[in-house]
Amino acid sequence: MVGWRGSRGGGDGAPSDDRIASSQTVRLGKVQPQAPGHRTVFCNDREANSLAKYKGNSVSTTKYDVFTFLPKGLFEQFRRVANLYFLMISILSCTPVSPVSPITNVLPLSLVLLVSLVKEAWEDWKRFQNDMSINNSNVEVLQDWNWVPTPWKKLQVGDIIRVNQDGFFPADLLFLASTNPDGVCYVETANLDGETNLKIRKAPERTWDFVSPDKVSEFKGEVQCEQPNNSLYTFTGNLIIDKQILPLSPNQLLLRGCSLRNTEYIVGAVIFTGHETKVMMNSMKIPSKRSTLEKKLDKLILALFTVLFCMCLLGSIGSGIFINSKYYYLRFDTSEAQFDPDHRFVVAILTFFTLITLYSPIIPISLYVSVEMIKFIQSTQFINNDLRMYHAESNTPALARTSNLNEELGQVEYIFSDKTGTLTRNLMEFFKCSIGGEVYGTGVSETEIGTARRTGVKVEAQKQSSAASERGFNFDDARLMRGAWRNEPNPDCCKEFFRCLAICHTVLPEGDESPERIRYQAASPDEAALVVAAKNFGFFFYRRTPTMIYVRESHVDKMGKVQDVPYEILNVLEFNSTRKRQSVICRYPDGRLVLYCKGADTVIYERLADGNPDLKRMSREHLEQFGASGLRTLCLAYKNLRPDVYESWNEKYIHAKSALRDREKKLDEVAEQIEKDLILIGCTAIEDKLQEGVPACIETLSRAGIKIWVLTGDKMETAINIAYACKLINNGMKQFVLSSETEAIREVEDKGDQIELARYMKEVVKKELKSCHEEAQKFLHMDSAPKLALIIDGKCLMYALDPSLRGMLLNFSLNCTAVVCCRVSPLQKAQVTSLVKKGANKITLSIGDGANDVSMIQAAHVGVGISGQEGMQAVMASDFAIAQFRFLTDLLLVHGRWSYHRICKVVTYFFYKNLTFTLTQFWFTFETGFSGQRLYDDWFQSLYNVIFTALPVIIIGLFDKDVSAALSKKYPELYKEGIRNAFFKWRVVATWAFFAIYQSLVLYYFVVASSKRAINSSGKLFGLWDVSTMAFTCVIVTVNLRLLMMCNTLTRWHHISVGGSILFWFIFVFIYSGVVLPNKEQENIYFVIYVLMSTVYFYLTIILVPIAALFCDFLYMGAQRWFFPYDYQIVQEIHRHEADTSRIGLLEVGQSQLTPDEVRSFAIMQLPGEKSRHTGFAFDSPGYESFFASQAGVYVPQKAWDVARRASMRSKSKTPRTPRTPRTPQRN
Repeated sequence: MVGWRGSRGGGDGAPSDDRIASSQTVRLGKVQPQAPGHRTVFCNDREANSLAKYKGNSVSTTKYDVFTFLPKGLFEQFRRVANLYFLMISILSCTPVSPVSPITNVLPLSLVLLVSLVKEAWEDWKRFQNDMSINNSNVEVLQDWNWVPTPWKKLQVGDIIRVNQDGFFPADLLFLASTNPDGVCYVETANLDGETNLKIRKAPERTWDFVSPDKVSEFKGEVQCEQPNNSLYTFTGNLIIDKQILPLSPNQLLLRGCSLRNTEYIVGAVIFTGHETKVMMNSMKIPSKRSTLEKKLDKLILALFTVLFCMCLLGSIGSGIFINSKYYYLRFDTSEAQFDPDHRFVVAILTFFTLITLYSPIIPISLYVSVEMIKFIQSTQFINNDLRMYHAESNTPALARTSNLNEELGQVEYIFSDKTGTLTRNLMEFFKCSIGGEVYGTGVSETEIGTARRTGVKVEAQKQSSAASERGFNFDDARLMRGAWRNEPNPDCCKEFFRCLAICHTVLPEGDESPERIRYQAASPDEAALVVAAKNFGFFFYRRTPTMIYVRESHVDKMGKVQDVPYEILNVLEFNSTRKRQSVICRYPDGRLVLYCKGADTVIYERLADGNPDLKRMSREHLEQFGASGLRTLCLAYKNLRPDVYESWNEKYIHAKSALRDREKKLDEVAEQIEKDLILIGCTAIEDKLQEGVPACIETLSRAGIKIWVLTGDKMETAINIAYACKLINNGMKQFVLSSETEAIREVEDKGDQIELARYMKEVVKKELKSCHEEAQKFLHMDSAPKLALIIDGKCLMYALDPSLRGMLLNFSLNCTAVVCCRVSPLQKAQVTSLVKKGANKITLSIGDGANDVSMIQAAHVGVGISGQEGMQAVMASDFAIAQFRFLTDLLLVHGRWSYHRICKVVTYFFYKNLTFTLTQFWFTFETGFSGQRLYDDWFQSLYNVIFTALPVIIIGLFDKDVSAALSKKYPELYKEGIRNAFFKWRVVATWAFFAIYQSLVLYYFVVASSKRAINSSGKLFGLWDVSTMAFTCVIVTVNLRLLMMCNTLTRWHHISVGGSILFWFIFVFIYSGVVLPNKEQENIYFVIYVLMSTVYFYLTIILVPIAALFCDFLYMGAQRWFFPYDYQIVQEIHRHEADTSRIGLLEVGQSQLTPDEVRSFAIMQLPGEKSRHTGFAFDSPGYESFFASQAGVYVPQKAWDVARRASMRSKSKTPRTPRTPRTPQRN
């Protein structure tokens, strides 16, 4: 099953003739009008529900249908300025003022629109097929006391359906019953959030026995619930059965798109259908992003419009001045307003429109299509298939989810990164703990080792005594293992600590009920690590039902004794980002009532009972110690409950749970009443190790001129130490810390006046920011100024983002090399990203792995998702997806830089070749009295962009490479050229424009001047169409050769494309001028090329004119490379004798599934097929596949050029040379 991405309304709610007959007879008086705040659904009663006109279950994610495709598709295409311009030109070309045939402009526009519309149609057709597949899937619906297979699209609200194991839920269902005991089922939500761990759902007890069709047919329930909304994790409603009200929560809702696991089948009632299901209401489009270069391209197009306007204005003025009755011999046709000497103003206006159509090729119509094609291939073939960004451990390749932002990757200046799961592995390991004021655990964390290296202290991690360490448990302290905790001074406290770990959670056990084989399905890696720790301490959680948890406890009563203890779970107060804690109320077998609570230290300490100050103080010190070691901490506490207190509270809890309005708020308020006067047990410390290669990656990116900001929800101490461990911050930096954890702020907090606290905090933040900014300015003016780093927490950041302080924060932070924001919310992450993106106008990239990073990812210019342990929500919202943070090096420094270079070359070359071609026509206008006479044949002008110069520019956009991938990473400073936008400045555009003007003058005047005395084989002088064909041939040869000059590497594809384009021109003109067509215009050039090629003049001109036109370019390129080289050119010279053996390798797709021939072909593909030297003017040598294949042990047939080359080398090799061991080629 795939995800749904549509957002259009669909499905018809009106009952149809072919719908399923209801199994119930309905009285109309039973139906009540719908309240605006909630909906009422009558289960198993279609006629009653039909009056409410609920939407059907058919979904549509397509953008078009049969009737809207053409108008809507054309509207989308003409939203582009260039396409709209050419539509206007095409209309003009159909009028009498046009000097060219309509085909000249209509044909290229039609081709561009056709390609774009075919692409749109193909994508929408795939979406339509996917919709049809989903809508026609079958599910069993209750009909006349039987389960009848029915397509999803025919489901209606209120239907009773049965979903079998591994099946997908066709709509949002109220869970009624399952084949599992106690009415539970297991659900996988991978299609919603990417998480593969199973979730448990529990049916209302009143409906547990609705399993058989006979029993469920008698069901007459009424559901009152919230209106459809897009909140995946909330649901408020009540089920009314026989006047009994049963509260409904998200645990009773089965969402469309999820699948059933480990359950034979379930029975449910349809609540929301089609586009009203939660998953469909969440299927909003990712915000559309355009690259900065593309936006600047729009400005270039506008500049070309300006140039076009000036050319036409000049021509129209010249026409009005030139036309005069004294030129009687020109025989002006006064019947045409455009040639009437008595109305010069009208002549000028009409000539203006004539020249617009004549000069229209100055705007490159095929530019957008070519750039889109290049970007698409770059994404799908290069980025997605790069072995350097393939993570073998998780079998995850890189994924470009959009091709619009490839070149943006080459200009990123600021990276905003999450910490957990992005810089770290999000593979949590129980590492240390504090119980009753005593620290346990002897390990040394990675952060502690990094801190020790920084301070010069030698620290050795103690080796673990255990033979094997379980995943999630990296704890070593004999005092707690194998029952040794009984000998500690606080054994009762230890026992409560372990029970809290084993009971206070929502983990699901899977597999055999043995410690070795059991698997835990947890909502987060932290929670799984805590349960695994409890198991290793002798409190083995092995079974869960909706009301019970079973724990196998060892060494409790006496050493060696093992007993299975059932704990009745009465209430679960779930964790959320507001509460920052989770509580479980359980009943012991002896009737004792206990509340266990775990959560953030700040939240737990606020709810502790008075007394025992030493334990609180020591535990806080331990928390700070763990935080300084880069560990994630949680506090554990408990509370014994009296039965009467619990019963009184539980009534309030049930009442809040049944509320239809503000249920979450009321539940939180009720939870506050019992989560107080807690007794502190201790705290846990979990290590989340750094991902492989993170420090080296950050160091490389810093050298590339990229500034990295870490935005995390962790404590300041933890974040700072992680920043040190990954080399984001070092001792050589000047650090500015803005923290809300100061004595002065705590004193104001203790007074409880929130208004005064806000005022005081704002003043403090303003004062600190001003002080930091002034101090930073002093450092910046020093000769050897240290790098600056800012560390700020969420509370200070909240006030710093105030509109009055935002500018000061931005100015200061932009001067910092590194910024660490701690304790920040997802909204603050997005706000910080937008601050730099919009306030500083810098290219930003956000990278994260969790749902809390989505807003940050979507706020940045480029969003990168890490496919990690926290599901796929970040990936689904991202523009690019990678498996590890270290792959950013290849994504930015290699693919990003290459893409930026290539797209810049493509755009500037398009600008150059179109300007050169149009200016030759412009110079001709001066010799025709500004009459608008065309120089070139209509078909020449039509096919210039579409055929004769199209392929080479695509090849350079795909294969041009200034330096290899290895050198790109070896010299990360090369990336700064992209940050400075060195290759798409107006200065660069002006340089190309200058040479376009120069070449157009050479091409036009050299050909015209040389042809004045040239004669054909019949002794006749050349006419207009002879000269124009000669000039057009020179233009084609010149612009194609100019493309070769700008290439950094030349492969066989460059030669084939350039040679093929020139050859295709000759083939076309041979056929076009050699065949008589009914078109009168074609008579002008009939047999022209044959006449031209029969003269020596043709061959001299085609050689000398392009050389003259390109000579100045050659001199300029040489002078620029010699005296004002770019950074990449310096690197090319350093490594000019080193052959580039790197290439983008294709991903292996499981060679066990390939045939022997496919395996051999794959092995050949991995060989370095193209060899090139980066000297700026280098030419490619043939690929010696057979030689490299022999080195790799792969058989490849000998190629002719290999044999010839070795033979020539043997014949020339007369001086003995020292043999050198051949290097085995490696993929860089």
